[in-house]
Amino acid sequence: MAKEELPGVLILDIGGTHGVLENLAALLKKHFHLITMKEFLGNKEEMGKKIQSIFVFWCRPTIDRELLESLPNLKVVANSGVGVDHLDLKLISSFGVKVTNTPHAVADPTADVGMALMLASARRLVEGSVLNFPG
Repeated sequence: MAKEELPGVLILDIGGTHGVLENLAALLKKHFHLITMKEFLGNKEEMGKKIQSIFVFWCRPTIDRELLESLPNLKVVANSGVGVDHLDLKLISSFGVKVTNTPHAVADPTADVGMALMLASARRLVEGSVLNFPG
């Protein structure tokens, strides 16, 4: 499938402080034509027609009315995290756009970290750590 035939997905950037991780971007590129916010802002009219989805990573890009109005073919906002409290669901749905998230993506790691913290606390692991000895 040619790059132009793949559905366009708006992302903030690849790499950097708030961009999509490079290995995740490589996976996404197999199924989507990734369009960065910089590319989109450089040619809103042409790029806006190609974008069918927005991939929100680290709560970015910010989804507001101006952005939604500039994306006539937008179908879905895909949030990479569990919560959607950073998204204006009423505004997004008023444009006929669906919102998705990954509700169970971090359930096991969260439980693992919780257990590790309880065990470390019960065994006073941090107090006995070599790193905490003076000298």
